[in-house]
Amino acid sequence: MKDRLESMKKRYYQINEELSDPSITSNIDRLTQLSKEQRELEKTVGRYEKYLEIESSIEDLKEMSKDSDPDIREMANMELEENRETLKKLEDELHKLLIPKDPNDKKNVIVEIRGAAGGNEANIFAGDLFRMYQKFAEKHGWSLSVINAVDGDAGGFAQIEFTIKGNQVYSHLKYESGAHRVQRVPETESQGRVHTSTATVIVLPEAEDVEVEMHNNDLRIDTFRSSGAGGQSVNTTDSAVRVTHEPTGLVVTCQDGKSQHENKATALKVMRARLHDFYEQERLEKEGQERRSKLGTGERSEKIRTYNFPQNRVTDHRINFTIQQLDRVIEGKLDPIIEALFNEEYEKKLNETTQ
Repeated sequence: MKDRLESMKKRYYQINEELSDPSITSNIDRLTQLSKEQRELEKTVGRYEKYLEIESSIEDLKEMSKDSDPDIREMANMELEENRETLKKLEDELHKLLIPKDPNDKKNVIVEIRGAAGGNEANIFAGDLFRMYQKFAEKHGWSLSVINAVDGDAGGFAQIEFTIKGNQVYSHLKYESGAHRVQRVPETESQGRVHTSTATVIVLPEAEDVEVEMHNNDLRIDTFRSSGAGGQSVNTTDSAVRVTHEPTGLVVTCQDGKSQHENKATALKVMRARLHDFYEQERLEKEGQERRSKLGTGERSEKIRTYNFPQNRVTDHRINFTIQQLDRVIEGKLDPIIEALFNEEYEKKLNETTQ
């Protein structure tokens, strides 16, 4: 731990020297970059310097505790105990500060939900999940916009894609990717039997232009008439847009905007996020890496959670967490589950920094 902290401290003072150079003010990009790096290091370096100060003080107090004067020994031992407690708190705090930050946590997200196994009931469940995230977003003051939706024959959605924008959205929803399973008696079930169906959820952080290359020559853009809600232009003009990235075969459709221009801009944003995810998954597969700090394998087909309606129970299988509040969870009160997932990942990362 000390090697990492010494390196951070050295870098912090290097940045301070560079920022004090008058010529840096003419380079706005470099100034911004250095100022951001300085802010990110400042708290950790400050705590580390306090740690070193207390550590030095402990060594001095150890010598004083051997003094021939009993009053000095008593005072030194009292301060020694206090300083050791302070040092332990600072050490714990430094371990936490050294936990790697997810650079995507602050980003907005693009979410896709699809009905999977279970036919009409799976599509109905996909609709339930969409409303759950919609209410969760409302609760946090985030804005949700539908990009594209394919209605299910008996209700819900065969597929729905939407964006959620706000503060720290990805940090809350990054655990939701995977297969969600529902166990309940469908409305169409005359014998009262419990059926099991699934819907898949994919949560992608919005990608910045600098994070992924997307060449116009690789894109095919088609327009067609919208078939769902999206304003007065629906079914009267070719406002819907389909973007195909030919090298990868990825396809994005957007038809819920009010104009072709708006739909194209949204579709390109979604395509950028999907390409970023595609190349990241490809890189990890080639390198044979596993994201050890992530919960689960990250496979799209991985069953992550079961919603059991007869028992009013939700179980997250990745952390063996069960809560008897399905009626509240399905109404958007996801915080207890997300908090449990966050704490589990936090503990894993903390253990990695201390090993």
